[in-house]
Amino acid sequence: MTEHVVILGAGFGGLELATRLSEAVPDLVQITLIDKTDAFVFGYSKLDVMFGRHTVDEVRNDYRRIDKPSVEFRQELVTSIDPEARRVVTTGGTYDADVLVIALGADLDPAATPGLAEGGHEFYTEDGAFALRDHLPAFEGGDAVIAVLGPFFKCPAAPFETAMMLHDLLEQQGVRGKSTIKVLSPMGVPIPISRDASKGILDGLAQRDIEFWPESVVTALDPASKTATLRDGRAISYDLFLGIPVHRAPEVVEASGLTVDGWIPVDHTTFATSFPGVYAVGDITSAPVPRVGVIAEGEAATVADVLIHRLRGGDSPDAYKGRATCYIEFGGDEVAKFDVDFLSGPAPSGVFDEPSVALAASKKDFGASRRARWFGG
Repeated sequence: MTEHVVILGAGFGGLELATRLSEAVPDLVQITLIDKTDAFVFGYSKLDVMFGRHTVDEVRNDYRRIDKPSVEFRQELVTSIDPEARRVVTTGGTYDADVLVIALGADLDPAATPGLAEGGHEFYTEDGAFALRDHLPAFEGGDAVIAVLGPFFKCPAAPFETAMMLHDLLEQQGVRGKSTIKVLSPMGVPIPISRDASKGILDGLAQRDIEFWPESVVTALDPASKTATLRDGRAISYDLFLGIPVHRAPEVVEASGLTVDGWIPVDHTTFATSFPGVYAVGDITSAPVPRVGVIAEGEAATVADVLIHRLRGGDSPDAYKGRATCYIEFGGDEVAKFDVDFLSGPAPSGVFDEPSVALAASKKDFGASRRARWFGG
């Protein structure tokens, strides 16, 4: 008898979990993978489109390409979740699960920062980043501000990648000499767990005359005067404002009773929630790791091991170790790499590899391998 595994969200976590179960126990599971969109886009690909490296069509990975044993993809919007009954209602029907996995990620809340919609641009949604592809070439120079607007956010390196890629674009457009670029972050350093990674990023910013404003949070924008107000009362003027909006759990998850203090608590060794048969992975959880796609992928692999053990038996699976490899764009043709280990040692640690062309090729291989694994080519 097969078990019905319902996976909500087809990002890094959902795709990896569906693939692992399909490979290992296709005869023991029926997998329903649900996402409101029709295609997957790697987070870093939004920057590729935003800065003109690729077109939208080139970075889209259509879910209709998924052709795996025991996996059915449904493009539907989740409207309610009952974790006690493991029942999900969507715009397409009702699903009763033996195992329910929440991988819906974090939603963005631009409205949490007054004036952002009218006076700035967010670049963390696909629509926001893709729209900037046409807007940025028209920028004639001035004060550019890149700001993290909430206490935590997906991909800690992203604002610094954006700054260095913006530097390159403004150089190409011949307006860098009459422009400033500032990065504002609530964090004291770019990568708090690693002095080497933080130094590498800060050195990259300094080489490009990009300012870093640590522990600085914008609370509101005045579109008329093009002024951003900071939490500590300071004000900063801008001609171009690129914001990373406040993150929050999707409303359907908040309404389900799964969240505590805004996010889903999990046992971070297995990613089980407090509800039997219900798991959560990725940006939606309060696990003690960053919100990054490759982290969600590793969490999903742990859930897969747990479920495979439940279905097949054998040795108990290893606890999640919090290890991942992150690539960091430094502009031009160079990419750095950061290998992190959050949970297997006494304290989080990481190894930073300086930017190089070779690592840019490694990042390309990373994306190609996931496309082939999840979509078949």
